[in-house]
Amino acid sequence: RFIGRPYILPEEERQKIFGSGLWMNNGKILTRGSSQLRSRFVKKNGQCNVLFTNMAEKRQRYLADIFTTCVDIRWRYLLLLFCCSFLLSWLFFGIIFYTVSLAHGDFERSTQRMPCVLHVQGFVGALLFSMETQTTIGYGWRCVTEECPVAIVTVVIQSIVGCIIDSFMIGTIMAKMARPKKRNQTLVFSKNAVIALRDGKLCLMWRVGNLRRSHIVEAHVRAQLIRSYVTAEGEFIPLEQTDLNVGYDEGTDRLFLVSPLVIVHEIDRDSPLYSLSRADLETDHFEIVVILEGMVEATAMTTQFRSSYIAREILWGHRFEPVIYEDRDCYKVDYARFHKTYEVPSTTQLSARELDEADLIPRSVSTFCYENEAVLSCEEEDDVFTSSHAGGTEWSEERRTSVDFQNMFQDAAATVTSGGHSIMCVLDMDNNQMQFDILQTSIPLDPVSYKSEGEMERVQ
Repeated sequence: RFIGRPYILPEEERQKIFGSGLWMNNGKILTRGSSQLRSRFVKKNGQCNVLFTNMAEKRQRYLADIFTTCVDIRWRYLLLLFCCSFLLSWLFFGIIFYTVSLAHGDFERSTQRMPCVLHVQGFVGALLFSMETQTTIGYGWRCVTEECPVAIVTVVIQSIVGCIIDSFMIGTIMAKMARPKKRNQTLVFSKNAVIALRDGKLCLMWRVGNLRRSHIVEAHVRAQLIRSYVTAEGEFIPLEQTDLNVGYDEGTDRLFLVSPLVIVHEIDRDSPLYSLSRADLETDHFEIVVILEGMVEATAMTTQFRSSYIAREILWGHRFEPVIYEDRDCYKVDYARFHKTYEVPSTTQLSARELDEADLIPRSVSTFCYENEAVLSCEEEDDVFTSSHAGGTEWSEERRTSVDFQNMFQDAAATVTSGGHSIMCVLDMDNNQMQFDILQTSIPLDPVSYKSEGEMERVQ
C-alpha cells in the first residue's frame, strides 16, 4: 500500500515502530523483524518483479515509440504483425485497383476501350496485381496502362509503402534477433553468496562465470542493497537502493572474465552491512541485486545480466570451492563446483562494527591452508582411486600423511599457543617430519652480562 507514494507515519505508529527495536545504520532507521517474507524484487533469472498499473495514456506512449515496442514484444506477436501488415497492404491496394477498373468499365464485355490494368477480370485479378506490384515479382502478364492516371499514381504509392513496410519489419526482426538478451543465458551467478573473512576483514562474496569462449568486453560489476527503512521524520520508504562498493575506486569492479571470478564487497564503515552479524542475518529481510554489464564480443552490443540474493541465500562462514586448476599446458575450469561452498568454522559470529569496536583481529593459527585441500580431496577421493588402481597405495599414503600432518599441526598449535606464544613450523618433506619452535618476544640485552663476539675472542 506504500509503493508509489510516500507515506508519513502518524506519531503513534512511529512510537510503536521505534519502540520495537529498529536497526540504526548510517543515520537511517531500518525496518526489520517482520515475520512476513517479502517478495523478491529481482528474480534469479534477472527479470524484475515489477508490475505497472494505472498508467495514463499507455497506448499513446507505446505507439509513439513503435519501433521499441515491436522489439520488446514477443516473437509470436511480432510475426503476427509482420503477416498482417503485408496482407492488409495487399488487400487495401487490391481494393483500390478493383475500384478504379470497375469505375472505368473494364469489366464490361461490350466495351472496346483500353483497360486500366490489363488482364484483370475481377477482384482476384486486382488482388494478384497488387501483390505482384508490391513484391516486384513481375510475371509480365498483368500491367497498368496509360489509360488511367489514378492507377499509375496508385502503383507509385504502393511501391513506396511496400519499401517502408519491408524496411521497418526487416529492421525490427534483425534488431530483435541481434539483441544480446540471449547472451545472458551463458552468463551465470552463483546460487548463494557467502560472508567470510578475507585478509582479516569480513567480506560479502559471490561468484560470476562466463560459459562461452567469447569474452565480455569491458565487463564490470556492481551491486545494490534493497531494503525498507523509516526516516527520522517517520517516512516509510519500501525499496531503498544503496550501492555496495565492489572496488570502484581501486578499479577491481572491472573484470577480465575468462574464468569464474569471486566478487568481493568489503564490509567496512561505509558499508550498509557494517552492523550485520550472523544472528541479524537469520532474522533480517533484505535483497542484494548484482549486475554484470559489458559488450558482447561478437556484436559489440551492450548486455546486462542481473540476479539477486535474499538474506536466506547468503551463507555466513562459508567460502567457495576452487574451480580452476592447471592441467599440463592449460587451465581447466570445473563448473560442477561453481555453486559449491564449504564451511569455515573459525569465522567470527560478530559484525564488522563489533569487531572494530572491540579492536579484534579475527585470526586463527589452526585454520592454515588445508580448507581447500580437505574439501577437494574428500570429493575427489573416489574418482582418483577408481581411475588409477596402480597408484592407489601411493595416493592413500599421501592422503594419510596430509591428514596426519594437518592434525599434528592443529594439536601442536593449540598446545603452544595456549601460553600466548607464537610458533614457527619447520617442515622436512623428504622424511615427513615437522618441528615446532616457540618464537620468544624480543628481550633487551643486559650490557653487563652481554659480550660481543670480538671480546669473547680476546678472552680466549
